[in-house]
Amino acid sequence: MHRTPIPFGLYAILFLIFLYGPILLMPIFSFNDSIFATFPLKGFTLRHYENMVKEVRLLEALRNSLTVGVTVAVISTALGLLGAMAATRYRLPGRGPVFGSIMLPLVVPSIIFGVAILVILRRIFNIELSLLTVGAGHVLLAVPFAMLVLISRLEGFEKSLEEASADLGERPWMTFWRVTFPLALPGIVSSLLLCFTISFDEFVLAFFLSGTDQTLPIFLFSQLRFPQRLPATLALGSSILFVSTIIVVFSEILRRRGLAPGRPSEL
Repeated sequence: MHRTPIPFGLYAILFLIFLYGPILLMPIFSFNDSIFATFPLKGFTLRHYENMVKEVRLLEALRNSLTVGVTVAVISTALGLLGAMAATRYRLPGRGPVFGSIMLPLVVPSIIFGVAILVILRRIFNIELSLLTVGAGHVLLAVPFAMLVLISRLEGFEKSLEEASADLGERPWMTFWRVTFPLALPGIVSSLLLCFTISFDEFVLAFFLSGTDQTLPIFLFSQLRFPQRLPATLALGSSILFVSTIIVVFSEILRRRGLAPGRPSEL
């Protein structure tokens, strides 16, 4: 195995510092005994985390984000599983354009979708903005991610197992439930966690589509105007960063678990 040249290794380290350095400063300042995020630190305190859990509006926004996130994760994973099975098990006419359209949210800026959905909901259907409209926008954004994860998983095990079940006389639904679903379960769990994280952290679509009920990212943005509330915001952001990192890492571990050697684990 060839060793990585020193210049490339140094570049990688500097790039990681540039990318994650500002993010890692947030937990540090959340323990600072001051309302200002500056060095040197005044002292160590957990007061900001105590204030965070006492904030009623913050807890309401957290509950809204959890509700939307769980709902979006379930719906997006169900739709993504159907799409992944269609992509890996059947030869569909117009397959390329159809799946290309599904994947558009991966490349089109969220602000474009936010404005378009807002116009459709308010101008055409006259639907009031609420957490339901936020969830609908998040499903549109999360389904492509769910499909990518589940396509990778469904391509990672032998299709002959499903064929053997059909040869033994099992109906398609029971073949899915007894064979496909257990084998795809790590990918399904991974998709649930990833879609939940995408919905929970999403700001742009929530900004355009939320009504009086704020999601957590919207609430955090509104608090940045008040310097005295910045420490609690940093504490909450640090908590979200920690939990989100665990969820994403855990979902990737589950996605890769059980893949057959020599089979594709990524698209």
